[in-house]
Amino acid sequence: MSGYKGAYGHWAQDPEDFWAQAAEEISWYKKWDKVFDPYQGEYGRWFSGAECNTAYNCLDRHVEAGRGDQKALIHDSAVTGETTTYTYKQLTQEVATLAAVLLDLGVAKGDRVVIYMPMIPEAVIGMLACARIGAIHSVVFGGFAAKELGGRIDDAKPKVLLTASCGIEGARTIAYEPLYSGAIEVANHKPERCLVFQRPQQTAILKSGRDLEWQTAVAEAKARVREAPCATLAATD
Repeated sequence: MSGYKGAYGHWAQDPEDFWAQAAEEISWYKKWDKVFDPYQGEYGRWFSGAECNTAYNCLDRHVEAGRGDQKALIHDSAVTGETTTYTYKQLTQEVATLAAVLLDLGVAKGDRVVIYMPMIPEAVIGMLACARIGAIHSVVFGGFAAKELGGRIDDAKPKVLLTASCGIEGARTIAYEPLYSGAIEVANHKPERCLVFQRPQQTAILKSGRDLEWQTAVAEAKARVREAPCATLAATD
């Protein structure tokens, strides 16, 4: 408790110095002009002028620090009974490759990507891939009905939809293809492409010209040694 009280007292006495010290623990491409600028935006802005990348801080810097073989992600599924692990090096490669696939699909910095997926590692990989290239991801709970997903597609106006062939709820396998296809049908905005992760429990029938198989796209990118670098982004992005 003494550590907590000391930290809290530091923050209460000098919040800018407290957060400046905390910020030294992550990697920056460019340090801030001001820790806090009260004149930027409606509520002020922290670390104005600073540049960094969230995916780099989550992954690359740990590989560079010699922790590449350490476990970074453990997916322990109570539903399928399977456990999958990724080291920092493996996860960085998967994220960088998927990020390259997104770039090749025309996703650029500031574009939106809707992630409509079950709780599988690829959902995390999708989020980090978006962060890597500066795209904005919007997570929609996997299994939402078509109308609800369609409304969120209209709100976000995504260029790409990341999804899977199915979800699993207890003993039930829920096909996602009728749901995301129905959502796109009722939505005014139409995503240009859908990247579909085919799960072993059920295979989705892909719509020509719109849908791509996740595994195939990633395998082709790996064959070309195609990996996206981390974009330089504002600290407030």
